[in-house]
Order: sequence, then structure tokens, then C-alpha cells
Amino acid sequence: MSGVTQQSLSVETLYSEHHGWLYQVLRRRLGNTDDAADLAHDAFIRLLTKPRHLSQHTARAYLSRMARGLCVDLWRRREIEQAWLDTLAHQPDQEAPSAEQQTAAIEALIEVDAMLRRLPEPVADAFLQSMVHGLTGREIAQRLNVSERTVRNYLSKAMLACLRLQARLEGETFTATASGETDGRP
Repeated sequence: MSGVTQQSLSVETLYSEHHGWLYQVLRRRLGNTDDAADLAHDAFIRLLTKPRHLSQHTARAYLSRMARGLCVDLWRRREIEQAWLDTLAHQPDQEAPSAEQQTAAIEALIEVDAMLRRLPEPVADAFLQSMVHGLTGREIAQRLNVSERTVRNYLSKAMLACLRLQARLEGETFTATASGETDGRP
């Protein structure tokens, strides 16, 4: 295999040579064989959809970094799901959303979480203080030690990110509906 060391390996080669190793890394990290199998599968799906030029020397380092990211994503998703379930537990049964609504809400929360993580920290912090805690611009400015104008700029940036996310999600819904990929309802 010495002739392949400097060339880019195909996804098939990467899979056959590194899937078992990646699965074991994930199994040790997660302590769960099912999650490890799912994330190992997801890693190679990502390589199929976003090919990388990996050599024999760089493959395991890249896959290891990817595995860490996939684990963080899984743990973050589970935190969001648990927070949602905790919120539902405090609601009367007659107000409980359907399973489809719950799934949609969790997916939306995950998207919002990802959007917030992409924002600069003070922008996301100002947005959360305003939307979640109901603080005024003045209160946020005092907490962040910035001017009220800066807080308004932060909130504008966060709202723009929200609008972009909404437009992207509505575009995905429109595309799925137009191509016939519906949720099974007429």
C-alpha cells in the first residue's frame, strides 16, 4: 500500500481500512455500541457528501477530529432534547404537542442552537438575555459592560441570523414539498 500513502484515499478505502478503528474509538468515548455505530456511519456519510483529500498519514487524525465533533453534536442534541422533555413534563397533558410537533420543535431548537453557536459570543449572549430572560437593552448593556447602541447592534445581528435561518428552513420545506418529499400527510 506504499504507493497510496501520498495520494488521496477513496471513501471506500477509508471505510474498509478505518471504519473498525473509528467505531472502537467512538465506542470507548460514548460507552454505547449503538451510538458508536451510528456516529461511525455518519462520519463516512459526511465524507461521501463532502469529500476530503486524505492520505494514509492524515486519515486517522481527521477521522478522530470528526469523531470528537460528532460526539459533541450528539451530547448537545441530547441536552436540547432533555430540556424539551423537562419543559413538556411541566405542561398539562391536554396541552402536550403531538409526536410530530415535538420532533419539529426539537429540530428547530437544534437549528437555533447551531445558529447561536456560529454567532460571536457577545451577540449570542445579548440575544439570549433579551429573548430568554426578558432583559432590556439597558440591563444587557450593564451586564455586558457595553453601550446600549452596541446591544442594539448585537440584537440586530442576532435577528438577522434568525431571519436567515428561517428563510433557509422555509426554503428546505418548500424544496421538499415541491419535490414530493412530504411527511406522508396529504
